[in-house]
Amino acid sequence: MSATVIGLALFAAILHASWNAFLRTGSDRLWTVTVMSFSATIAAVPLALFHPLPAASAWPYIVLSACLQVGYSFFLVAAYRYGELGQVYPIVRGSVPLLVTVGGFVLAGERLSTLQTLGVVLAALGIMSLSLGKGRAATKSILYALATGVIIAAYATVDSIGVRSAGSSGAYTAWVLLTYGVLLPVTFVIYRGKLTVDFRSADALKALGGGIFALIAYGAVVAAFALGPAGPITAIRETSVVFAVLIGRLFLGETLTPKRIAACGVVALGAICLGYHG
Repeated sequence: MSATVIGLALFAAILHASWNAFLRTGSDRLWTVTVMSFSATIAAVPLALFHPLPAASAWPYIVLSACLQVGYSFFLVAAYRYGELGQVYPIVRGSVPLLVTVGGFVLAGERLSTLQTLGVVLAALGIMSLSLGKGRAATKSILYALATGVIIAAYATVDSIGVRSAGSSGAYTAWVLLTYGVLLPVTFVIYRGKLTVDFRSADALKALGGGIFALIAYGAVVAAFALGPAGPITAIRETSVVFAVLIGRLFLGETLTPKRIAACGVVALGAICLGYHG
């Protein structure tokens, strides 16, 4: 892999952890994640205009993916309500490749390589370490974080099928983002009654900035995938777990115990093993 590919993957990892930090610091996190989605919606409009409509067979996947991502937003917000960035983020990120790998083994009968087996064990041990003993994450936080991981694994699976039937990855991505961009504010209004946004306020600008971070992170990963092998890139991206812990300590004043550092390192290593194989 070239230095450019490695740099893009690390850049994406830092930005992904950063936009989660934006969300974690929001005074009203559901409002924050909803306003963050506006950035993706605005970016998706020209993308949709420059691509033909996805094939008819792709639309059920587009709608399902968008619905799952709305659920992901709600569950992630709930996880951060009860837990810190340095606890929630590693559980969410570590559980996704773990669930995908174990799901493939249980449901599809896929054989696990030695590296995958090691990855499963390490990710599971790291998550359990964050979930048990002194200084562990709150039970509600753990449950919501694991549910978030399940939803991410689900929409990733839906997207992997849907994008192949769409005829264009750009069109598929654009319409998933546009559908999500409509469904999330509508769901917010149904849940809260109304959505008020003053785009001149510091909170709105910070949320939109977080949304831009998320978009650039996604773009960096796509660019890396276009230039290098998917497995190692996915593995490098999982270092976002480590960056999240450091960001939590440096900018959010979160506790950084040796146990938490070790647990997050084990989760990251497990995810890297699973990602590198993929």
